[in-house]
Amino acid sequence: MTAATTLTPNLASRLVNTLLSIKPLANLAKHRARQMMIQRAESIGVPWMQQVEWFQARDWQADLAAVQNPALVYPDYYQCSFHAYEAGNLSWEPAFEVEVAAYAVHARIWQDAGSQGDPRLRQSYHQVLQSALPEPPQTIVDLGCAVGMSTFALQRTFPEAQITGVDLSPYFLAVAHYQTHNPPSGEYDWRSSLLPQPANSVGNSPNWLHAPAEATGLPAHAYDLVSACLLFHELPQQAAIAILQEARRLLRPGGHLAIMDMNPRSEVYAKMPPYILTLLKSTEPYLDQYFALDFDAAIQAAGFEPPTLTCNSPRHRTLIARARD
Repeated sequence: MTAATTLTPNLASRLVNTLLSIKPLANLAKHRARQMMIQRAESIGVPWMQQVEWFQARDWQADLAAVQNPALVYPDYYQCSFHAYEAGNLSWEPAFEVEVAAYAVHARIWQDAGSQGDPRLRQSYHQVLQSALPEPPQTIVDLGCAVGMSTFALQRTFPEAQITGVDLSPYFLAVAHYQTHNPPSGEYDWRSSLLPQPANSVGNSPNWLHAPAEATGLPAHAYDLVSACLLFHELPQQAAIAILQEARRLLRPGGHLAIMDMNPRSEVYAKMPPYILTLLKSTEPYLDQYFALDFDAAIQAAGFEPPTLTCNSPRHRTLIARARD
């Protein structure tokens, strides 16, 4: 069984790759992609600039110290430009902007979704989870949790569960740590009207772990569910396969792996105009590798039963696989 797949990009994708190999054009594409997201966020009532200014005005050192593992060695694949940030995820700027960016990116998944696009996407994922799992999970690991959007959403869905969010960026985790204890309020209250309820108002509160998803250091065979929400499209194939193996190590026999991410077979991507594809790929360095990976084979090779696949949005899919006994 072959987990990794080599796929030759189509003509449009090859042309885009050629353009992005020219650094001035790549920088221009990144800048344009960023400006489009900011404009879209503001147009749907998500105050991108106001939130960033609010975040920049406070002292984050205590939150950073609470979550950071100073001995952590970052893998090479993580130390590159992501999402139009030259330093990738290892700086404050993406940590301050990732949430508003998610609302902007997901605003057009469904017609007229607007600011409800992101909450609706996560809800669609959790509906698939609730239908597929035999019983509510009591212990959950959320891999690639960023600032905790996926983790808080899981906590609302499974309020009695003990959830651990894992991420490589201490800056993302510092924001997650702050938001665990400070739900939207005051100047920073735009989310309170969009989310079902404040992120930390029900059940337990998540724990945060600064570690690579492929080597978390968490105890083996101790969890009911490992979730990866919008993570795998940001990974090279080697890291993706290692993370699947780590997920199997973490799960109890009969536990479940759930992956929600872009659907490579979606017509949205197949019909995407070259200009938009250029902007997308300028911010996602491993997108070709993600689209080429045979997830069904990779998941089974890691020790899972064949996964189920559910299209939970016009451009996203959910894969759920049970760990083999």
